[in-house]
Amino acid sequence: MIGRRTVNLTVCPFAMCLGRFKMFSKQQPKLQSYSKRTYSRFKYINPTLLNGRFIKEKKIIQNFDFFLILDFEATCEKNGTLNPQEIIEFPCLKMNSKTLEIESHFHQYVMPELNPVLTPFCVELTGILQEMLVGQPNFVTCMELFEEWMAKENLLHSKFALVTCGDWDLKVMFPAQCKLSGIAVPSYMKQWINIKKTYGEATGRYGHSLMAMLKSFNLSHVGRLHSGIGLRLVHVCWNVNS
Repeated sequence: MIGRRTVNLTVCPFAMCLGRFKMFSKQQPKLQSYSKRTYSRFKYINPTLLNGRFIKEKKIIQNFDFFLILDFEATCEKNGTLNPQEIIEFPCLKMNSKTLEIESHFHQYVMPELNPVLTPFCVELTGILQEMLVGQPNFVTCMELFEEWMAKENLLHSKFALVTCGDWDLKVMFPAQCKLSGIAVPSYMKQWINIKKTYGEATGRYGHSLMAMLKSFNLSHVGRLHSGIGLRLVHVCWNVNS
């Protein structure tokens, strides 16, 4: 248990959307294709993929050793007027690109500094209670802990790609939080895989929402929708890669 929510790290079908990788960067407004030099073999093929057409077992070329799946939660208000927003939950799953196994995870609640008291709407939406933030570090310390975890997992010397559902986490929220906290955005956080776009490449349909993508793979939703550590993203990644 983390706080009052169960951490489910055993289900990992989100990574299969990552058969063809394209990265988005603030410095590169257009998607950039990356060369595929190594491969991994996936035996699980969802027969409903690509409008019901059966796909035979195939090799998928991978350019990365690991996927780091992120899903921030932030302070919010029902009418959307809360400004600035601050990150209150920082979760990350380390997925092996060849085995699609979750090898490790980082999870940290973060105490917001400008608006330390959560709104009733934020509590209801995220399931994060005020007492779960008591005694938690600020964002600067959280980033130090995250980089310590990355170093422990030898990620800084490997090929990895950050994965998000949409661009908000790393295009909007993370840079804004770094600016608010007076720290620079790390270079490795300036490009990422938006699983909605990769899903579109793999299926020919735009991924309007996480729930819609899960439904297209006949997958049931697991966990709380706005719960960072739940990372339902894993289900979609795993299926798109197949």
